[in-house]
Amino acid sequence: MFSRRHPFLFFILVLAGLGTFSTLFVSAMVAYTVHRSGLGKADSDLPRVGIVEVSGVLSDAKDVLADLKKMREDESIEAIVLRVDSPGGAVAPSQEVYRAVQQTTETKKIVASLGAVAASGGYYAVAASDGIVASPGTITGSIGVIMGFTNFRELLEKIGLTPVVIKSGEFKDLGSPVREMQPAEREVLQRLSDQIHHQFIRDIAEGRAMDLSRVEALADGRIYTGEEARALGLVDRLGNLEDAAAWAGELAGVQGPVEMVYAREKRLSLIKTIMESRWGEIFGLLFRGRPAALMDGAY
Repeated sequence: MFSRRHPFLFFILVLAGLGTFSTLFVSAMVAYTVHRSGLGKADSDLPRVGIVEVSGVLSDAKDVLADLKKMREDESIEAIVLRVDSPGGAVAPSQEVYRAVQQTTETKKIVASLGAVAASGGYYAVAASDGIVASPGTITGSIGVIMGFTNFRELLEKIGLTPVVIKSGEFKDLGSPVREMQPAEREVLQRLSDQIHHQFIRDIAEGRAMDLSRVEALADGRIYTGEEARALGLVDRLGNLEDAAAWAGELAGVQGPVEMVYAREKRLSLIKTIMESRWGEIFGLLFRGRPAALMDGAY
């Protein structure tokens, strides 16, 4: 064994390896920290338009609300674009963002840019914007409310399990998956769904300055392409993110091009940060040949 024949040299190699790893780790952490930093200095002298992203399922609006507040209070930001890529989500978070958009329009112009999908709560959230831009193929609409339950009663009967529920109110176990739903319970849930649906329609009508009956005719849960949505009055213009930023600037009185500034930069994993740094080149040198292929997942 090499370690037995050359113990001193082996010791030196181990120390060198540990030193290299420590240096690599510290450098990567510094790069990772810098990359995750928030709003920084302007990259140019162009007027700045803030970009706030609404992505994924809307289950918590905390980050979006914080980003909107940051952009609203930043005097260097002329206008704001809400970039939406969301299929919707919970009711309350969508309404929270909708209200924050209303508050923002009182002091700054805000335009929504719809990405691949901006449906249901994803559309609700930005309906109060000063303008909405979508791509022709954007999936939007889905103005409706849905509740889903899976019932395991028959399965439990087959395997011999008997659920025991103790409750202090008639509807305390509403929607229970272990027993058949009663007509009175279905009525309660239907009434709740209808109430929320009415709120959805009312807020879109107000935010878009549309007639309530017109929105009701569109609010049967169906989805629309961006092109269809524009023809129906749910979208104002067709275009991409840059078009939305330019329009937001125009609404704010800006002449000419603008600089887009993100409220929070995208977060990279530590591994990806390392591989994109100069240390990635060192890894490439160390693991050429078959080990490199194994790192790439090729066998």
